Amino acid sequence: MGERSGVNVQNASLGVIMNSYPRPIESAMESNRLVSSSEACEQCHSRENAIGERLRVITKFNDDEASTRNETVLMMLVGGGSFGGIHGAHLGPGVHIRYAAADKKRQAIPWIEYRNQRTGAARTYLASDAKPDSVSTMPRYDMQCVDCHNRPAHAFEVPDRAVDQAMASGQVPSGLPFIKKTAVELIKAEYKTDAEAAQKIPVGLAGFYEQKYPEISVKRAADIQTAGQVLLAIYRRNVFPDLKVAWGTYPNNLGHADYPGCFRCHDDSHATSGKKTITQDCGACHQALAVEETSRGILKTLGTSDRVAAFQKQ
Repeated sequence: MGERSGVNVQNASLGVIMNSYPRPIESAMESNRLVSSSEACEQCHSRENAIGERLRVITKFNDDEASTRNETVLMMLVGGGSFGGIHGAHLGPGVHIRYAAADKKRQAIPWIEYRNQRTGAARTYLASDAKPDSVSTMPRYDMQCVDCHNRPAHAFEVPDRAVDQAMASGQVPSGLPFIKKTAVELIKAEYKTDAEAAQKIPVGLAGFYEQKYPEISVKRAADIQTAGQVLLAIYRRNVFPDLKVAWGTYPNNLGHADYPGCFRCHDDSHATSGKKTITQDCGACHQALAVEETSRGILKTLGTSDRVAAFQKQ
């Protein structure tokens, strides 16, 4: 591992000196620079650990004038080791999963092989639109942690979710009319340079309120100015025009709300020769306690902010 890392560092340094590095820079998965989970993640995060259940509260804001807030509350069945759940099903004792990828980013997975040494189960799944001859020539990989947790460090956001988080934390005032809709439109717009974004995002937000809500523009000028800078910060940590990094350049495979993620395999179209498909049952991974609830009653039942905050910190 050390020798390979040294070669990568040398090549990277040469690329910087010659200004010949790829734009956008390929992820470790795309360039096959990954070491195995046992060499990396599992030095600290053992697959035998029983994590159990974890509560997840997802706050979203609608595109209406009031930017209506709603909550989705999920009990994630993480499991682990012999306790099953998400981790146990994929990396539990005796479980060995391989897959074939049709693209460098491993977003298209037409072939999957599941084996369980403990139970003796062995199944091969093929996507409904896959051709066996073409699949046989594709590179195959052993499933490991980073096939789902592929953005463990710099997790690039999506515009909608980034604005939701800024509003939920109070960085962007949710009381400004149409703030959610306008904010997402501004940061999703295409800017040729960072300097152009720095000028147009704050000015665009201020201009919207000057034109549509002149009284609010005057009364809440400070809030609008602050919100404009927060939106610019969101843009700057996710979009780098000079490196050709835009929204969606680096997909996050954890979950399935923003990118295919889980549904790369759990799409109900991968089947064995006996027509057995990979489950797409939502209850296999999480239990929905509330789905886009505006009354927030579930949070009161859970003990509102104190208990929910404690769960979210875990």
